[in-house]
Amino acid sequence: MDNNFKTYNETAELLKVLAHPVRLCIVKGLLRKGSCNVSFMQECLELPQSTVSQHLQKLRAAGIVETERNGLEVNYSVKNEKVRQLIQLFLGGTEDHE
Repeated sequence: MDNNFKTYNETAELLKVLAHPVRLCIVKGLLRKGSCNVSFMQECLELPQSTVSQHLQKLRAAGIVETERNGLEVNYSVKNEKVRQLIQLFLGGTEDHE
């Protein structure tokens, strides 16, 4: 056994952030689409924009998503490769089918 608790703690924190259905949906949707803004996500999820923004803030704080500003619009995308692999493993099919 390896007692590298720093790595285990980091992984546990990442999993805690992902352990919410809305955040899993957001991450899978971002992987499928590439990037999008809060308004698009809010319409797809049929949730208030403030709720989506709160979930995105948690994902951003954990280093799972990143933002890119385009004028007044802020687009989100997944930046964490481990998360990309986890979502593919657990939820499969992140290719865009549109």
